[in-house]
Amino acid sequence: MMMSHTVKRPCSFQIGTFITGKWHHNRYELQKELGFGANGIVYQAHSVQGTVAVKFSDNNATIASEVNVLKSFEKAQGDSLGPSLIDVDDYVVNGKVYPFYVMEFIQGDSLLTFLRKRGNDWLNILSLQLLTQLEQLHQLGWVFGDLKPENLIVQWPEQRIRFIDVGGTTQKGRAIKEYTEYFDRGYWGLGGRRAEPTYDLFSLAMVIMTAAYGKRVPKGDGGLKDLRERIKGKKELIIIEPVLLNAFAGKYASAGEMKRELADAIHKKASSYNRPAAVQTSRMQMRNGNGKQKKGRRMAETLFLILLVTLLYAIYMLGLIV
Repeated sequence: MMMSHTVKRPCSFQIGTFITGKWHHNRYELQKELGFGANGIVYQAHSVQGTVAVKFSDNNATIASEVNVLKSFEKAQGDSLGPSLIDVDDYVVNGKVYPFYVMEFIQGDSLLTFLRKRGNDWLNILSLQLLTQLEQLHQLGWVFGDLKPENLIVQWPEQRIRFIDVGGTTQKGRAIKEYTEYFDRGYWGLGGRRAEPTYDLFSLAMVIMTAAYGKRVPKGDGGLKDLRERIKGKKELIIIEPVLLNAFAGKYASAGEMKRELADAIHKKASSYNRPAAVQTSRMQMRNGNGKQKKGRRMAETLFLILLVTLLYAIYMLGLIV
């Protein structure tokens, strides 16, 4: 897990420190700093329950707000949207009280790291997963707010995308609490910072684009024209260009609507692979024979992903779950 980095550190403790909660008396050994932000710092820690993540803050309101978000996440049907909440307590040292909460430590790779290892063929599958989770989150009355690759992790071994760092999660209708400029529609001149589903869907489109490039591409003039030019720079983005542009323009009423259109676009892409076998054989014979085994492995993985996407699409069209 990680948090967005800023200059300010609200509180900090030495690695190896043992902390004991004032009220519940649970003990945690701090093992590694995972990240920090303006409102707190997160450590990996050891406890009787195993490895956990502990967030400290010098602001009671911050801890209370994030605990409420995590409790709300637990009400979602199916898989948990974010880390499971384990404990909430205070740590007292030198007369100063530091509120903290303990959550599940999610073992996995950050989104960009996962894609570097496995390839961008996984991007659309993970995007469909994320849209399903955003749909649930919005139905619970929340907007994630600070949606960016650093706040997403692909869990091992399930290869399931999960939210981390809920500090920006905001109740619908309020002003977004935390955001990162590059993923903020206001920064691009394409909307305000009101907590509504369209805010998250803009950010998700930016996440998809960033993941395709493997990095943040510097901003030009801003606006849809600037973003359209970036889409044309990557073939995997051109295939879903209408979906991305609609998300950038705030045209989707819900994550479910964006999910349907993304599923349709992916299905059309998968269908384009169903060429006659003779045509495929002819094209392969024209290629250089070097590296055939490596290419064969890549093709096998690609075909697997195509079959998986087609299956997900079929299930979705039957009214079940993507």
